Amino acid sequence: MSSDALPLVSKAPARALEPWRAMLAGLCASLVGLGLARFAYTPLLPAIVEARWFGAADASWLAAANLAGYLAGALLAAPLSARASARSVLRGMMLLSTLTLLACAWPIDFAWFFAWRFLAGVGGGTLMVLAAPTILPHVAPARRGLASGAIFMGIGLGIAASGSLVPLLLRHGLTATWLGLGAMSLALTVLAWSGWPEPDAPAPAKRGHADHRLPAAALRAVYVEYALNAVGLVPHMIYLVDFVARGLGQGLAAGAHMWVLFGLGAVVGPIAGGLVADRTGFRTALRLAFVLQAIAAWLPAFGMTGAWLAISSVVMGAFTPGIVGLVLGRLHELLVHHPASHKLAWSRATTGFAILQAAAAYGMSYLLVRSGGHHAPLFAVGGAAVVLALAIDLVAPRLIRQPA
Repeated sequence: MSSDALPLVSKAPARALEPWRAMLAGLCASLVGLGLARFAYTPLLPAIVEARWFGAADASWLAAANLAGYLAGALLAAPLSARASARSVLRGMMLLSTLTLLACAWPIDFAWFFAWRFLAGVGGGTLMVLAAPTILPHVAPARRGLASGAIFMGIGLGIAASGSLVPLLLRHGLTATWLGLGAMSLALTVLAWSGWPEPDAPAPAKRGHADHRLPAAALRAVYVEYALNAVGLVPHMIYLVDFVARGLGQGLAAGAHMWVLFGLGAVVGPIAGGLVADRTGFRTALRLAFVLQAIAAWLPAFGMTGAWLAISSVVMGAFTPGIVGLVLGRLHELLVHHPASHKLAWSRATTGFAILQAAAAYGMSYLLVRSGGHHAPLFAVGGAAVVLALAIDLVAPRLIRQPA
């Protein structure tokens, strides 16, 4: 069998299964750091308000605290990996994410909860920056779309698990729910523990040819597009359950059902996007993603409920983790002659994403209060941001006069 027939490659035949173990570790990391430590909060938000742990406004600020921590984690990833091995940092951040879930079982006060939600974001941001670049060098280039989709599918699995398990755990109270999520996170951390590979030494960038110059302008365009896409995701990520439960008056059960649909989309989205990208290229797949997200984000803004809201939830759920793999793959396309620059480019993209995501979360919390609790303006802003990202991607290649 030729090496091209294998989705994953390894230099040593005796270690041929290690890339699959690394992919499993990456899936566990995205499941813990984002799927549970971040997204489990969304279906919990109405229950936290109803149990009077915190008021509605404070609960929204706590959600935004996680996004601010995500930004801090994205910024800390490179310094941490320079002082310790990527394997050690990844293990440590999975442990930190687990600890934050356990600590949130007791609402001692707002400052306590805020600090732990912030630290949960730190863990998620660091895992997002380091996990995939540590794993993808062990994957054949023609299969990196599928591989990145498998890694980031963990986010969707966490969303689906939180949407289905949280209502069951809530029967035993909020404290038991947080402890149950922490126990699940600990089990996944143990499963991933021995699966992390040491990253390969980066290959030197090729020089001396005009076509191999670093495409700085094209990279900046992708950074901006990815950051704008973060704005488009915020309304569904944070407010979908609250919109259905309180905004539409359908109750927590209906909100949790919609979150499950969001989670099912998030499970399928990364793999589907990766398969499309492996066939069409990441540029085309990324543009298609922008179009679908813009439509889905605007459906709730124009009062489309029922089946339309379900479609919106599935599509936005698919691209919440799916857009990550597409942007990572697009950066690899642009940096095909500069492998040593991959991790830095991904760190910058993740940082930009985190900055606008955190800003959008705080801004939308303020907008929700100013609008008297109406959610439609949030979805309208999200859709507009994704349209702007698409416009930049279409126009940028002409303006910078570089290959698209």
